[in-house]
Amino acid sequence: MSSNRTEFDLTDRATFSHWTTITLRYCDQDPMGHVNNCAITAFIEASRTSFIYGLVEQADMKGLEFVLASITIDFRRELLHPGEVDVGVRVIGVGNKSFSTGYGIFFKGECVVTARCVSVFFDMETRVGIAPPQSVREYLRAEMVRS
Repeated sequence: MSSNRTEFDLTDRATFSHWTTITLRYCDQDPMGHVNNCAITAFIEASRTSFIYGLVEQADMKGLEFVLASITIDFRRELLHPGEVDVGVRVIGVGNKSFSTGYGIFFKGECVVTARCVSVFFDMETRVGIAPPQSVREYLRAEMVRS
């Protein structure tokens, strides 16, 4: 990842413009009654894929593939069933072969989880990371500064 990264307050709802709402399921709980860390990862995945596929459509990036290279999750407060969470996502960095997205998971208006992911542009035939066209990087940089 290059230095084209900006710090955002992922605990602030105003940081995000793309949202995914997810209903908490009984089976998302661990024996302590908390929503399990694996469920949290699935919530982030649902938001990440919805957001990225939306970008692919908007930026005419058809044919480009992405793979998840890294995910970092910070659990800020306990999350308990039942209810719904809102998962906010935005671009927070753009590199030569990758881009970073940031997440905030909100329950009853309060941030309970923040996360960061790095996705790499990927060639399905050669199975290696690739540099996308400059126009794609420019589109992602513009998305990064959009509020």
